[in-house]
Amino acid sequence: MKLKQSIIMKTLAIFVSIALAALFLITAHSDEGVLEHNHTDNIMATQTQPDPDKKYPYQKTEAEWKEILTAKEFKILRGKGTEAPWFNEYNDNKEEGLYVCAGCGQKLYSSEHKYNSRSGWPSFWKPLADSLVAEEVDKSYFMTRTEIVCSNCGGHLGHVFDDGPEPTGLRYCMNSAAMDFIPKNKLASKEQ
Repeated sequence: MKLKQSIIMKTLAIFVSIALAALFLITAHSDEGVLEHNHTDNIMATQTQPDPDKKYPYQKTEAEWKEILTAKEFKILRGKGTEAPWFNEYNDNKEEGLYVCAGCGQKLYSSEHKYNSRSGWPSFWKPLADSLVAEEVDKSYFMTRTEIVCSNCGGHLGHVFDDGPEPTGLRYCMNSAAMDFIPKNKLASKEQ
């Protein structure tokens, strides 16, 4: 009897694992007229939209956001999506410069604070200033995490975790498509 129960439980566990993997792959590779089927555009959207009652200084209507953002940027910044790990633009970027919000251009992170977290997403141990990002509670996917949004436009950037390096012990795990990168040499010419 115990052997039969054990076999049933193992079979059920395998079935649930396969179902969850299939659900993830379907979500990550869905084609809603927004996503192309190549590894650099795999985006998985969460269920929630930015809080419409939360007012940020830089405001746009949904239609205006769709006009100024690419489909990928819109899915992540306004739809709270997540891009696929490792196959994104800035995970391996080692150039010196600043990362700014792709929605409004607010400065967010410096390459000086970027490190290889081996998570597959660009990670930083701190923002340029705490006031440049805001924290929100994210209860998607049956867990509670701390979401990081741009404090100027409310765009979803990623999440922060407490498994980062010293001195902060934090890992700001960001989506590449939520940010634009400005190389150090272009920053110098913009400031003149």
